[in-house]
Order: sequence, then C-alpha cells, then structure tokens
Amino acid sequence: MELIILLVVLVVLVLWFVGIYNGFITLKNRVENAWAQVDVQLKRRYDLIPNLVETVKGYAAHEKEIFEKLGELRAKALGAQSVKDIGETNNQITQTLKTLFAVAENYPELKANENFLKLQEELANTENKIAFSRQFYNDVVMQYNAKQQRIPDVFVANLMHLTPKEYYPIEEEARGPVKVQF
Repeated sequence: MELIILLVVLVVLVLWFVGIYNGFITLKNRVENAWAQVDVQLKRRYDLIPNLVETVKGYAAHEKEIFEKLGELRAKALGAQSVKDIGETNNQITQTLKTLFAVAENYPELKANENFLKLQEELANTENKIAFSRQFYNDVVMQYNAKQQRIPDVFVANLMHLTPKEYYPIEEEARGPVKVQF
C-alpha cells in the first residue's frame, strides 16, 4: 500500500513538473513569435525609409542632415542585437521621421505628390502595426516573466536556467503629458 502511495505521489510530481515545463516552453515560443512579428514590421519600416527619403530629397535637397540621420539610424537599427538597442534606435527613427514630415509641410508640391502620399500612408500603417506588435510582445513577455516569478513555477524556472526577457522600450516622449496648442 505504501509503495502505491509513493508511486502516485511520484507520478503527480512528475506530471506537475511536466505541466510547468511545458507552460514555460509555450510562453518562450510565444515570446519568440511575438518578437518575430515586431521584427517583420520593423523590416518593412526599414524598407520604406529609403523610398521616402528619395521622394523627399527631390523637393527638399537642402535638408541633407535629416536624410543622413535617417540613413545612419536605419543602419544602426539593422545591426542592433538586443531588444533594448532595437527599441531605442527605433524610437530615434520615429522622432526623425516626425521631423521629416514636419519638413514636408513646408513643400506644398511634395505634400501633393502621389508617391509621397502613398509612402506616408504605408509608413503610417506600418507604424500602427509596429505599435500593435510591440504591445503584443510586451504582453507576452510580461506573462513569461511573471510565470518565472510565481511559486512553484520559480523552482522549475531555476532548474531550466530561465532569465527574464526584455520589454520593448517606450519612447521617452510618450511618457510625458500631451501638449495641445490652438
């Protein structure tokens, strides 16, 4: 009788361990998939930038500094390895693109250019997709990291040598109050 109880306890412990282990594997794969979705949208953004720059260059050739900065940031983003570096570089790209679009406001013929409008719309759609992908990624990272910290999952996480994943950082400007001017 004692042997049966011992076997039942052992089977329950093994099943418990397998369940937690599989939960971690599922969340780890979700984090990787979510990051892949962010990466797809970022690549699309990187591919749109040169086309946008070339279109604007024809109208605003003297805005060379913005074009060079976008090129440098694009190269930096393509070479970035960590989530933090990629996020920070892309936040800088966002700020520079805002500057580029502000410059475009000074050129009515550019604002009416069909290629520019199409690229601007594609970039706006891509920015929305990046924001959604980033939010989804951060949600999955939160689930993954929280599971690593909960008892009894923390014991299995330590056995698996799991470490928390990095969140995709938010733009510093987005943390402050929104300025409305009339």
